[in-house]
Amino acid sequence: MSNKGSKSDITSNYLRYMEVLTYVNNDYVDSVNLDDLVDYSIDKMLEKLDPHTAYIPKKDVQIAHAQLEGDFEGIGIEFNIIKDTIYVVAPISGGPSEQVGLLAGDKIVKVGDKTVAGTGITTNDVFGLLRGKKGTQVKLTIYRRGTKDLLEYTITRDKIPTYSVDVAYMIDHHTGYIRISRFAANTHIEFKNALTKLTKAGMKRLIIDLKDNPGGYLDRATKIADELISGNKLIVYTDGKGSRYDSQTRAYTPGLFENGAVIVLINEGSASASEIVSGALQDNDRGLIVGRRSFGKGLVQMPIELSDGSELRLTISRYYTPSGRSIQKPYDKENIDDYQSDLVKRYKQGEFFHADSIKFADSLKYKTLNGRTVYGGGGIMPDVFVPRDTSAYTPYMLELFNKNIIREYTLNYYSTNKKTLSAMTFEHYRSHFVISDQMMKDLIDLATRSGIKYNEADFQRSKAYLTVSMKAYIARGVWGNEGFYPIINETDEIYLRAMRSFDQAEKIEHKK
Repeated sequence: MSNKGSKSDITSNYLRYMEVLTYVNNDYVDSVNLDDLVDYSIDKMLEKLDPHTAYIPKKDVQIAHAQLEGDFEGIGIEFNIIKDTIYVVAPISGGPSEQVGLLAGDKIVKVGDKTVAGTGITTNDVFGLLRGKKGTQVKLTIYRRGTKDLLEYTITRDKIPTYSVDVAYMIDHHTGYIRISRFAANTHIEFKNALTKLTKAGMKRLIIDLKDNPGGYLDRATKIADELISGNKLIVYTDGKGSRYDSQTRAYTPGLFENGAVIVLINEGSASASEIVSGALQDNDRGLIVGRRSFGKGLVQMPIELSDGSELRLTISRYYTPSGRSIQKPYDKENIDDYQSDLVKRYKQGEFFHADSIKFADSLKYKTLNGRTVYGGGGIMPDVFVPRDTSAYTPYMLELFNKNIIREYTLNYYSTNKKTLSAMTFEHYRSHFVISDQMMKDLIDLATRSGIKYNEADFQRSKAYLTVSMKAYIARGVWGNEGFYPIINETDEIYLRAMRSFDQAEKIEHKK
């Protein structure tokens, strides 16, 4: 079709749409909200394209961008909504909430004169109330366990840094661990700082944890891969309609960790930029991939600001790994619901538990730089498959987590015992602190008061996992993520398998 014909089609369809909208506005029996109708019609139109082209109404654009911004302006707390109440999980270090004295475990009762406890408040509501321009003030009314009267704090909002590298620490004398939760504005800088810190501490080999990382900015992902890949090797390329959006990205700078074994952890929640990093390291034989097949999001979206401040995120090309694998899993334009429920389908087919449940056609075989066989078909298939361990996942335990009972109990325990806990070193806590039978009983009592019926068989089956989780969450109150991840990782089957797989990773490293 010629461009002239395309413009004619757009004009005739636009006029038809305007005609319908005009009749609805002028003659429909009831009053209508045109903004809602247009938003709905755009959403439905885009569903005919692909699963990731999306329209973001003006009111949601700021929140959508905030997920990837390097910082925001607000009061600086990490929070959780438990039983319709805003709990302070932790004040952000150096932020205004920490400076005025907010503590982990505090419950926010009022923001200004507005009661927020027991009102059905949502996460977006909290953002709207607590975020705001630097220099503006907000008054909080706080309930603190062990304090008779409610406390009031007036907090001056400020610029708050957000972090996408959740934690970086030494597992042992020569093994470093870095967890990246998303690829945001400052991720590459944070990653470089983490590499520098761990290298100075003696790191010779590295685990990068990308489990459940949904992706983010492409260029941050490629820069991180470049820190690990030497020479001028290909990292990723894109292919779109014609050549306008075709591109190649190669390693070009001397990286901070181009030598030394690397293992990347992925699972079914690792998507987009996570898959670019994993695919680049795998195809260049620079790292061993451990875990389960990743999500399979390999469509590239370009954000387009519309005239009213809303945003169109339009798919313009596809990502390919250096060996030529398309990261995008197959989808049916006429049945997007199947795409959205793909992980459920994988679960039911046994893919999370058995590697041989994943069938690959010969046409999906590709070769890495040194000739290893890897597979296409959507997502990144790991070199070492780790089945999901659900042995501790009982209905009772899941209800404890779903209703935030674990978090509520551990926040209260930390608040009550803060002085004793803070006097310990993390090493002492990790080696000697024990979740006692009385603590377990208190947890069960809290759950029962919250309407969760006790099940002895389920409890015994989940007890070991609950014990580690409670210990990790209490440690988080004292030492943040530096306390949480070293403990909780001991329950993570992918992490544990990675620690046993460095011989394999080193063989790949030595062949490069």
